Amino acid sequence: MNFLTVLPLAVVMVAGTQLVVAVFLASSDRPRAASLGFLAGAGLVVAAGVTVSWLLTRLLGGLATDASAAASRIDRGPAIDLVVLALLVSLALLVWLRRNRSGPPRWLGSVSHADPRWAARTGALLFVVTPTDLLTMATVGATVARHDLPWWHLVPFVLLTVLLLAVPLLALVLLGQKAARVLARMREWAEAHSWIVNEIVIAFFALLTVLDLIRSG
Repeated sequence: MNFLTVLPLAVVMVAGTQLVVAVFLASSDRPRAASLGFLAGAGLVVAAGVTVSWLLTRLLGGLATDASAAASRIDRGPAIDLVVLALLVSLALLVWLRRNRSGPPRWLGSVSHADPRWAARTGALLFVVTPTDLLTMATVGATVARHDLPWWHLVPFVLLTVLLLAVPLLALVLLGQKAARVLARMREWAEAHSWIVNEIVIAFFALLTVLDLIRSG
């Protein structure tokens, strides 16, 4: 396994409210400044979230190995795989339960006048208070640590998450006046169909985790 395996979960991180907010910011009074602030806040929280999960998994895995060393040396990998699988099942269930939520949050009415500082706080808070994002960050960090991969394997996941959030801004920069129609369609898709893509990605990653468990056994 390498960092490419966890990259699809970046779609789960952004598909939904996060992408909708990014679209609104790209249509605000100060689209470039506000969008960059949003990306900065989101990037910092995602980087911190996966790093904390990676560190905790390595720490707990090391403690478990040390505790069992006197009796017999066991592989901590399957135990971590079971935790990751439980996180994925919880994530899939949460996405399913939230699938019928439609329409932008009420507080998005203030986005049109957002400044970079407000956008940065919003980007950070969205990933802190959204259960699906917390579960996804925990899954990514634990998976990378379970396979004894170094911290830098988390970096591509963080960068791809930020890049996906930057799509509305890139559309604005590249398309100019024509971006409004593209952004509207992007928002409609995120509100209506993102949960389906999320479930497909989660199922794919769960299959990889089950295969790891089978190989470990």
